[in-house]
Amino acid sequence: MRILIAAAGSRGDVAPYTGLGADLRRAGYDVTLATTDAFAPLVREAGLPFRSLPADPRGRGGVTGKRELMRTAAAFITELGQGFAEAVADGTDLLLLSTTTAPLGWHVTEATGTPSHGMYLQPTAPTGDFPPVVTGSRSLGRVANRATGRFALRMADRVFEQAVAQLRHRLQLPPASPSEMRRRQERANWPVLHGFSTALVPRPSDWRSGLEVVGNWWPHHDAAERLPSNLEDFLRAGPRPVFIGFGSMASGEGERLSEIAVRALRRAGLRGVLQAGSAGLAADGDDVLTIGDVPHALLFPRLAAVVHHAGAGTSAAALRAGVPAVTVPVTADQPFWAARLAAVGAATVPIPFRLLTAERLGDSLDRVVRQQSYTLAAARAAHHMACEDGAGRALKAIQQLTDG
Repeated sequence: MRILIAAAGSRGDVAPYTGLGADLRRAGYDVTLATTDAFAPLVREAGLPFRSLPADPRGRGGVTGKRELMRTAAAFITELGQGFAEAVADGTDLLLLSTTTAPLGWHVTEATGTPSHGMYLQPTAPTGDFPPVVTGSRSLGRVANRATGRFALRMADRVFEQAVAQLRHRLQLPPASPSEMRRRQERANWPVLHGFSTALVPRPSDWRSGLEVVGNWWPHHDAAERLPSNLEDFLRAGPRPVFIGFGSMASGEGERLSEIAVRALRRAGLRGVLQAGSAGLAADGDDVLTIGDVPHALLFPRLAAVVHHAGAGTSAAALRAGVPAVTVPVTADQPFWAARLAAVGAATVPIPFRLLTAERLGDSLDRVVRQQSYTLAAARAAHHMACEDGAGRALKAIQQLTDG
């Protein structure tokens, strides 16, 4: 069976599917991963065939305001939709769709008859248990949470309007709005697996059938891969350091963030590893090392704490390693994941990106490293996550779908 995984967005929106795809390939499926060109190396390093999706996600990490985020997202989705049908429709027996690609993939499914299945990294269905991930982290009560969740979906559908209209025209389908297509999928109980841990987000009891939370899909990395020698030397040279990185966020703010990071580390009396990322963090010194991309699975278990932007993937990686966090959410779903980490006791109260100072970061680092309650909570969550098998649950769902 030929399976195509279609995913788009930032690195964190794509990397988990490299591990999922590699696991499905080992199970005997012919798996291709379609994503934007920026992540072709990730796909090929996982041993998967790469197929190019239009659009370029780079340069979008500096967006923080909700209105600007909506405009940027709409431009990205419209660009993504331009050649989406051609990229995903050819020679596919099953289409696995991410949160970002599903509202486009549904139309390809309608036009071609190719079965599809949702593989989401975020909870998007409205629930009374928590507010929608893109609107913030404060619960408004069960009724208001659900109402706000429905409103968030309507706003998301607006982002897809132009892309969907163009895609349906190209596929020679009659007009249908994104909201109309979403309602069709809901009525059909279109199946969605959610690749995050119930340690952070238990499955809401008011979700419809067909929506399941199965555990994380972890980014692929070569079992023989090792940390760079300079990083290995630094880790061995003293007490466990703190990791500070913002992933694909905060582009262009490297100088300010680097200064804050170094001052905060020295205020707390800690060593630090700075990951350059899109922000361009950089600092030199006996107590600070700057690195590029390395597998979180190799580095995080050897740290005292992780300072990060609370992207879904980084949040999960720190928790999996049993390491507490200080979160500095920037935008989108990051305040949601930051709040979930704090709620389970594995992170301090989030520091909003716009309010980040060396004093606040240093005090939070001192608290999260010195108080054992944070490490114990992270360790409990790590034990819970070790009992989950996200890839295995996905494989079982696909086998049931194909056998049926």
